[in-house]
Amino acid sequence: MTERAFQNQFKENLCWGCGADNHQGLQIKSFWSGDEAVSRWEPSPHHAAGPPHVLNGGIIATLIDCHGVCTAIADAYRREGREIGTGDSIWYATASLNVTYLLPTPIDKPVTVRARVRERDGKKTWVDCTVFSNDVACARGKVLAVRVSEEWRSPP
Repeated sequence: MTERAFQNQFKENLCWGCGADNHQGLQIKSFWSGDEAVSRWEPSPHHAAGPPHVLNGGIIATLIDCHGVCTAIADAYRREGREIGTGDSIWYATASLNVTYLLPTPIDKPVTVRARVRERDGKKTWVDCTVFSNDVACARGKVLAVRVSEEWRSPP
């Protein structure tokens, strides 16, 4: 059986970065590789920064943000001994995002984002992410994800 991406198991996820139900978004897909979550994503020319050969920094931040939060969600399901998407939904939201750009990220190569849960405390999960192009670290990020109730997803 082939493992399904975390995002393909979430119900009604319209996030621009990681929502499987947002067909105009980035469609980030994340998978477990042991205790690390890995996402591989292919940039397109319209994802450029000022120079046409460099990936936009906002896109990089979105990759880190979405992959980090999805890692926190998948980790919570794993800790509860449940398959992603089963039973009551688990949702996290970004409370803090810190991105450090190390090198320009080439736009003509696939990007890999690797994430590890660094710490958990109650409803908070800290996730460390690194963005790679050709196995070279181009950016690092720290995501603080906070577990939110299902009502968080409903309009006021």
